[in-house]
Amino acid sequence: MNKNREGLRYPSIDQLLEKIDSKYKLVYAASKVAHIIHEEKLVIKDAKSVTPVGQALEEIIKGRVDITFEEWMWYFSFKP
Repeated sequence: MNKNREGLRYPSIDQLLEKIDSKYKLVYAASKVAHIIHEEKLVIKDAKSVTPVGQALEEIIKGRVDITFEEWMWYFSFKP
């Protein structure tokens, strides 16, 4: 299989945003998945990308990753 060395042109951002509705959430999810791929030294046999981040993005597109985002409430307290 040919490995992709095109950087972030593959996979398509449009396809990724169909899976995750926010670029910020996408970056967060991809970084977490890439970290797992790197730390666990996982080998993804059908990956076209050579980097863990690219492989993570491919796994997100293929629907092999379950991602749940929870709403967080932030409270700030200012002391004059």
